[in-house]
Formats: sequence, C-alpha cells, structure tokens
Amino acid sequence: MSDDEFLTPQEAARLLRVAPVTVRQWAQRGELAFHTTPGGHRRYARAAIETFARQRGIPLADGGADGGLRVLVVDDDPHISAFLALLLRDHDPTVQVECAGNGFEAGFRIESFAPDVVLLDLMMPDLDGFEVARFIKREPLRAATRIICITAYDTPENIARAINAGAEACLGKPLDTGRLLELVFAATPLRAGN
Repeated sequence: MSDDEFLTPQEAARLLRVAPVTVRQWAQRGELAFHTTPGGHRRYARAAIETFARQRGIPLADGGADGGLRVLVVDDDPHISAFLALLLRDHDPTVQVECAGNGFEAGFRIESFAPDVVLLDLMMPDLDGFEVARFIKREPLRAATRIICITAYDTPENIARAINAGAEACLGKPLDTGRLLELVFAATPLRAGN
C-alpha cells in the first residue's frame, strides 16, 4: 500500500486490528480523519491511519515497514515450535515468526511482538492454551489477533472450549499442514471448528 492510498472502513479495521465499528466510532468522535466519497462512504488515508496508530502505540497488522504477517508459535515442545516456524517461513519468506515455550512466555511475547496470528498448543503445563486465548481476547487492542489452536487432544469438548475462548479453529495432531497454512494465511478469520 502506498501512503496516499485510501482504505475502506473494513481495510482500515484490518490494518488497525480492530472491528470496523471501532474505526467508525473513532471517526465519529473526530479521533481518526476520513474523507467522504461522492456516494457518502468513508475512506481513510493510509498516512492518517499510520499517524493514528503511532500516536496510540497500535502496531499495524501489515507489520508497517517491518514486513509481512507476524505469527507467534506457542508450544511447550521445542521441536514442534521449530517445525512450525520452518513450515511458515518456507511457505512465505516475508512472515515473521517468534516462538514461546509456555503460556507465561506467550503473554510477554504477545505484548512485545504484537502477532497477527497465534498458533497455540492447548495442553501446556501451568498456563494452558485456553487461558492464553482468553488473555489475548480480553484486551481490546489484542482482540483482533487471530488464534489457531493445535492439540493432540482434539475432542469435541476441547474444540468447543477453544472456540469459546476465542480461537477461530482447532486442529488435531498429527497436523494437516496444508490446512494449517490455509488458515494462517487466510485474509479473514474463518470462525470454524476443525
């Protein structure tokens, strides 16, 4: 996107990682500048979005000048984390991947790395994936972060709990890597179970 590009409310929301209604509310309160088309539709200049995000400490979903999609892998098995990081980077070299070995470390990484997508193991000691998902979705600035759960215990109950905690999908192990890549690189959340 160029600096002089104009975005729809949906595009602006995706870039800011919030719901379109939030973008409209900011515009109505005069906090976010917009232009009105001859047809009466709001459009947001990319430069205005970037200034707004910078002033509020909101990391942009496209990574800004940093590059592509940001993915946090959270798994207590370092071999699985390394495999997933390699899989993602092989699929798209612009993807930025960080790994966390437990739920507590994930909390710190979520704050510092501001991922677009979290690949989250459900069964970890101490702080499990269900609680990590709830932590992510609890804060409005993180609420648009996409969560894809991965578990060896993909029972209907665990899948339902993961979705209720904020995940858009829950994949079983052994992992269908094609499906995982499809979900991670999807343009919009799918809100699907398995």
